[in-house]
Formats: sequence, structure tokens, C-alpha cells
Amino acid sequence: MKRYTSIICIVSLVFAGLIFTGCATNQATAPIPPNSGHLLINRVANFGSDLSLVVSVDGKDVGSFTEGRSYSGYLTAGQHQIVVRGDPNPGGKRPGRLTLTVHAGQTYSYTAAWSGQSLALVRNQGQTVPTY
Repeated sequence: MKRYTSIICIVSLVFAGLIFTGCATNQATAPIPPNSGHLLINRVANFGSDLSLVVSVDGKDVGSFTEGRSYSGYLTAGQHQIVVRGDPNPGGKRPGRLTLTVHAGQTYSYTAAWSGQSLALVRNQGQTVPTY
């Protein structure tokens, strides 16, 4: 009986190890697209706890980000229209807009912050650094 229990324990540990190894390898990052730049958009700390930051690139929503979350994505080199808005829209505030010319291998970092009756994308220091 002791031998049977030991074998079950060992087999269980092996399966648990395989499961955890499989989970860790599935989180590998996707390769960086060629001829692209990296765009980062963070929420300002006082953005609002009941608000989501919605990010659109070239007219398409790319994500909705709640407290503690931020956008990180790659854009092809060239000109892009970036729009950020709060959801729900508090008091009819205007979205923030930015035309960004992306250069391959560069990182562009912004923070979405309230500025009067609209959102603004504030450029973070050291925004254009090579990523690869």
C-alpha cells in the first residue's frame, strides 16, 4: 500500500510540473513586427476609478483600459491618427487626438490626462528610443 501511494504522489508531481511548464511557455511574447514602432499609452493616476480609457488607432478601437492597465502595441511606420476617450463620457468631454508619424524601431510613450473639458495625450520624457 505504501508503494502504491508513493507512485501516485510521484506521478501527480510530474503532471503538476508539466502543467506549470506548459502555462509558462504559452506566455511567450509575439515577435516584433518588421518596419514598426512601439506605442505606449498610460492612464494618468487621477483618470477616474469608474472610467475606462478607450484607445483608437486609425478609426479602430484597439482596447479599453481600466485602472492600472495601459495600451502597448506596434504600429507600422508612417502616419497614424490616435484618439483617446473616457468611457462613460463624463459630462460630454472631448476626446484627445494626436497625429503620430511612426518611425521603425522607435518607442512612443504618452499619458492620457484630463485637460479642462477634454482628454490630452501628454508626451512622456525620452519617448523615442530604439526598441530593437
